[in-house]
Amino acid sequence: MTESTSQTPGAGWYVYGVVRESGATTEVEALPTVASSDAHVTYVRHRGIAAVVSKVSDDRPLGTPDDLRAHAQVLDSLAAGSEPVLPFRFGTVLRDAQAVTDELLVGGYDDFMTALDRLEGSAQFTLRARYVQDEVLREVLDEQPQAQRLREELKHMSEDAGYYRRIELGQILAEAIADKRDMDAVEIDRCLAPLAVAVAPEEPGAADAVADVSFLVDGKRRAAFEEAAEDLARRWHGRIRLRLFGPVAPYDFVTEAMAGLGERR
Repeated sequence: MTESTSQTPGAGWYVYGVVRESGATTEVEALPTVASSDAHVTYVRHRGIAAVVSKVSDDRPLGTPDDLRAHAQVLDSLAAGSEPVLPFRFGTVLRDAQAVTDELLVGGYDDFMTALDRLEGSAQFTLRARYVQDEVLREVLDEQPQAQRLREELKHMSEDAGYYRRIELGQILAEAIADKRDMDAVEIDRCLAPLAVAVAPEEPGAADAVADVSFLVDGKRRAAFEEAAEDLARRWHGRIRLRLFGPVAPYDFVTEAMAGLGERR
């Protein structure tokens, strides 16, 4: 996402992102806004681009769950249209419309125009892959005779007597699952990355996580990308749960777009 011009909540204009003026649709104007039940989404325009904004007051700080949802809903609604959107980090507030123009749109004009051009026709899809733990454990035990042996031995041992065997078994299982995770992440990349303009993997945090990966997908290849993801989900049914989110605003690709995506695939 683009860097925040200000992270200090207070009276002023909350900035969701930047679009081309042709993408300043009225469809988002009725959506809930950040930090206000009365404000409406509107636009501050400058030379063919527009900041997506709403008024905020200083009667409460930003950051409630409703605020986070409103921020994402506005941006994702814009991303669902035909024009690109540059999402900003949550919490960007400027003092008034003139500041939005002078400090944001004028200063960042060239970079915004370049990034909007690079993101033209593309949207972000995020894939979250999670192991079905009982199934992957069964796989490991089937493939690791030593793990099977240790598991059987532990059934007949007291907790104290089996202490070191449990440690050994845990290490074998952890290493085997890590190897599977690496191979399955490579398979996700092999199946989906060729259909994307750019890829942004994240380090999985959950114990059952296989991969968390965002893909920037050109609209012309969206159907093929979604079909490839569905094929993967069918192939891994009962073993890995796949959830595909999108199209959403290109949160994970704005910085890259500002710097240059390079050759589109």
